[in-house]
Amino acid sequence: MSDRPSPSFAQLGLPTTLVHSLGREGISTPFPIQAAAIPDILAGRDVLGRGPTGSGKTLAFGLPLLVRLTGAASRPGRPRGIVLVPTRELATQIEASLDASAVALGLRMAAIVGGVPLKAQATRLGRGVDLLVATPGRLADHLGRDTVRLDDVAITVVDEADHMAELGFLPQVTEILDQTPRSAQRLLFSATLDGEVDTLVARYLHDPVTHATAAAVAAVDTMAHHVLHVPREIKWDTVARIAARNGRTLLFVRTKAGVDRLTDELRTAGVNAAGLHGDKPQGHRTRVLTGFADGTVPVLVATDVAARGIHVDDVSLVVHVDPPTEPKAYLHRAGRTARAGESGVVVTVVTEDERAAAAKVMRAAGVEADPPLPVGGKDRRWATVTGAREPSRTPVPEQTPETPPRADQTRNPRGRGNGFRSRGDQRRGRPAGPGYGRRRRGGR
Repeated sequence: MSDRPSPSFAQLGLPTTLVHSLGREGISTPFPIQAAAIPDILAGRDVLGRGPTGSGKTLAFGLPLLVRLTGAASRPGRPRGIVLVPTRELATQIEASLDASAVALGLRMAAIVGGVPLKAQATRLGRGVDLLVATPGRLADHLGRDTVRLDDVAITVVDEADHMAELGFLPQVTEILDQTPRSAQRLLFSATLDGEVDTLVARYLHDPVTHATAAAVAAVDTMAHHVLHVPREIKWDTVARIAARNGRTLLFVRTKAGVDRLTDELRTAGVNAAGLHGDKPQGHRTRVLTGFADGTVPVLVATDVAARGIHVDDVSLVVHVDPPTEPKAYLHRAGRTARAGESGVVVTVVTEDERAAAAKVMRAAGVEADPPLPVGGKDRRWATVTGAREPSRTPVPEQTPETPPRADQTRNPRGRGNGFRSRGDQRRGRPAGPGYGRRRRGGR
């Protein structure tokens, strides 16, 4: 292992104005994916990047992208840079992460996503945007209405390409890329680089430089994995006890109906929980993510589709209430904790009939879990690992738009404000804003 110190942002080639802006945000040392990718992007190379969530890839592509857009002005409705993302939440996060840097360089940036009126977005595009962050479906809407054109695009980013493929958005991505100049620089970042992503790379990237910071396995040193063997008749009571712990907790279930059912059961048991899935309306999604980020709602119940849209600090425990059915789902869920060096625990709750399938998925994901812990007898190690405790059994009142969520459990245990400052993206984001709403075709 080399003892040489990591290069500074200035040594990577970023201008002084941008380096000073990053310093004001407390960002001084590049993460590995940033140190690897920034020089190649600044040089105009196509880049293929693979890194786990929380590795810092937003700044890895965002900072050099902004630098390459300086020195020119964008015409109305004709952005010069676009970033395609699978979810509204990710679009909002990227916009927040790059906002201060864009301002420092005198660039205009906007996000266009579903749940926001098209007319308002068209007006914003008409004023001129240098960098556009968009979900494929909503960008396709604007292309169809001729409120945006991609003839001037000089650099394109496809972020979380594997998630795009899982959600079936790649046909829209290719339609969009086909409308950008063939000479445009292409950047593609993904947690995994296989299947349909390979096809996208072969079709659109020219002689790309590949940067991979980690294998596609759950090998984070600060992430502990545990399996709980739970009799089916006490599974839900066990989950309620785990959810009643101190600290920010994320529970994953398989279906939207399961999210709603478990959320209701937890709130009835006295646990201040909220649910998140693709069918939740805009106002609900905004309140839930804000509450989970600032710690006023310490427990979030979500589906796999919501997994990659949750970028919140200090999620100390992730629970697979329904064991994932394939390795990628395990990795995406687990990636909500132990982000960029923070510690975290991942627990899989399995009943007897689920043991063999869960073990197979975990092996395929590269998970080295501790020996299974029994639940229901005198062995209380499972409670020590999870921090489980008896819930209050006093129902938590339903939330309304006018009534902020109650903090019946410990607020942000590390006192980090709104919690949206991911070390992986290295800046504090804004949890609220445009981009939340019902998921439609193309991630709108």
